[in-house]
Amino acid sequence: MAESRIEVGGIIKVRDLCLIGVMAAPDRPGVGAGVFTALGEAKLNTQFIIQCIDLSGMSNVLFCVLEEDAVRARELVQPVAVSLAAQAVQETHHVALLSVFGPDFRERSGIAGTVFRAMAQHHINILAISTSISTVTCVIDDSELERALV
Repeated sequence: MAESRIEVGGIIKVRDLCLIGVMAAPDRPGVGAGVFTALGEAKLNTQFIIQCIDLSGMSNVLFCVLEEDAVRARELVQPVAVSLAAQAVQETHHVALLSVFGPDFRERSGIAGTVFRAMAQHHINILAISTSISTVTCVIDDSELERALV
């Protein structure tokens, strides 16, 4: 299969992160507010945020912080997770963000598929995905970042 290339505005990479997930909380208003208010009041920045509802109707909130802030973030989020009746707080250490951006992504179909296919062809597992009108961001193992840029 021929490798397809896309024109992009650029690539942003961020290393030395930890992906933290507040997993399987009953879905209701305030789940995200609880998690990110606690982090914000402690002046901890998040580099990446996603939230989704699983097949059981439970809310999963995942975010990245600097690896050096992971212990502090977990300590802040753990009591929030308990108050939300979340089933677990999980951590994946040593991850990186790889973001592909371009000004005309919203007018061009197939960009996300092309990015994900390139990762798959290089046997790189994507741990989480977030998109915006102009960006496709993947969380991957930090050790895979240089290979993902090929």
